Amino acid sequence: MARWIALLRGVNVNGITIRSAELRALFEQRGYSDVRTVLASGNVVFDSDATSATLKADVEQALRDRFGYDAWIVLVPHDRLAAIVDGFPFDSAPDRHDYVLFGSDEAALDDLLADLELDPAVEQVARGDGVVSWSCPKGSSTDTVFAKRAGAARFKRTTTTRNVNTLRKLL
Repeated sequence: MARWIALLRGVNVNGITIRSAELRALFEQRGYSDVRTVLASGNVVFDSDATSATLKADVEQALRDRFGYDAWIVLVPHDRLAAIVDGFPFDSAPDRHDYVLFGSDEAALDDLLADLELDPAVEQVARGDGVVSWSCPKGSSTDTVFAKRAGAARFKRTTTTRNVNTLRKLL
C-alpha cells in the first residue's frame, strides 16, 4: 500500500469551503485508508494501492460531485514529498517565507518560469522535478513578480503552492 498526499487547489478561498471532517469522510467513502487532513487548506494524507492517474481522476471527480466546484489536485507520493522538503534549496530565515509550487504538468512549470526576471535580493526560485521552490520576504507572497505570474489563470488547473512548514506537517 502506498502513502499519498493530495494537494487540493483553491480550497477554503473564493467561496469554496470544505470542512476537514467532510473532506476526510469523502476520502474514506472512496475506499482510501489511514486518511488524515492537515490544516484547513486542502491537504489530505492517505493510503491506496491505486495508480497515480487513477487516484487523481477519482479524487477530482469525487470532489466535483460532492462539493460542486471545478476541483483540481496535485498528487504526490509521500516519500517524494519528504525528498522535496529535505532538498529545499534556499536557506531559511526568520524574515522570509519558503514555498514549494507543485505542478502536474511539466510544460506549464517551464512556461511559468519562461522569461521571468526576478530580483534575487527579493525572491529566489529554483526548478525541480515537478516543483518550483520559492523563497520571498514575509508579507510579500502575493506581491512579488513570481507570485503574480504563479497566480495567473492559465496555471490554475496544474499548480498549487504550499508553505514548507505546512509540508513538514504532512510528513
